[in-house]
Amino acid sequence: MVTPLTVFLVSTLIKILLVVAVLLGLVAYAVLAERKVSAAMQDRIGPNRVGLPFLKARLGGLGQPLADAFKLMLKEQFVPGHVRGFYYNLAPILSFLPALLTVCVIPFAGVDPIRFPGLSVDIPQPGVIANVGIGALLLFAITSLAVYGIVLAGWSSNSKYAFLGGIRSSAQMISYEVALGFSAIPIFLISGALSLPKIVEFQIERGWFLLPLVGKQLDWHFLLFWPSLLLSSLIFLVTLFAETNRAPFDLPESEQELVGGFNTEYGGMRFGMFFLGEYAALISASGLFVTLFLGGWSLPFGWLGTASSLGTFLLQALVFLAKVCMLVFFFMWIRWTLPRFRYDQVMTLGWKILLPISMANIVVVAVLMALFGGAI
Repeated sequence: MVTPLTVFLVSTLIKILLVVAVLLGLVAYAVLAERKVSAAMQDRIGPNRVGLPFLKARLGGLGQPLADAFKLMLKEQFVPGHVRGFYYNLAPILSFLPALLTVCVIPFAGVDPIRFPGLSVDIPQPGVIANVGIGALLLFAITSLAVYGIVLAGWSSNSKYAFLGGIRSSAQMISYEVALGFSAIPIFLISGALSLPKIVEFQIERGWFLLPLVGKQLDWHFLLFWPSLLLSSLIFLVTLFAETNRAPFDLPESEQELVGGFNTEYGGMRFGMFFLGEYAALISASGLFVTLFLGGWSLPFGWLGTASSLGTFLLQALVFLAKVCMLVFFFMWIRWTLPRFRYDQVMTLGWKILLPISMANIVVVAVLMALFGGAI
């Protein structure tokens, strides 16, 4: 007899395997997409030789991620003699794990129990691995751990350039993580929830925080908050660039000044782990932005708001994935459009501009909540 506990354990294991497999697949092909996007912007071809032989049409470049993986795994895993061995090996793992953990609390489809064909029991919370009541706070706590891998890599390498890259990363994280958290507070105030699925459900009813006119019901009180929410989304997006070390905030690995920054002394698969962590963090950050500001798995006007069948559930997951891919493309677009900032400009933007504006924005939202909060 199939018990609810057995269904919960099996479904959770399947969700973990599927989400991790999808994330790793997205990471692999995000690298290829970045190379293709940069090639298109620079009027060149990009990777076009390695195809997939089992396809009828050998689409050039689609097999490049597999070739890169084999190249990194088969390269000699050379370790310089002057490094601190244990921490040197630990750093790439610490930079990759937080991105894997964050996807556990990001909902990719509806969380209402649904019954899959052939099962006599409902699947609990099908659209998220761990539906935590304080999922947003847990997610911020986990993402802040990624910088430890970079700092540890710089320190354990016993190299000036790597050490400077690690120090830059820690300073950048401290500078922008405060503004990142402050920019999300208006969302928690308005929705009255820290649970990510509940934040998405609020947007389905009242409108997306970035597009308030696409909800099931139109409330002019909610429209009063839109300028503050738009400002929050812009601050949140900019700080995500800094948190994920994406250009124009990629100062920790500035090749003009630091050769390669924190990963200068790394090669082979250890070097590849840092890139896997970077792109995994990029995808999870895009998923977080989609969840907080773009209605998560839903379409405008409440479409796909709830999953009543397996087909609807799959559509929700595809919609969420499409939104994430569009945002990942936006990150790539910015990288190959804007030049890298100077380090003093990065610090000025974080401490003197984004932080005061995000704090003032909280005050504005709090005043509006005191005046019109009953309608929300």
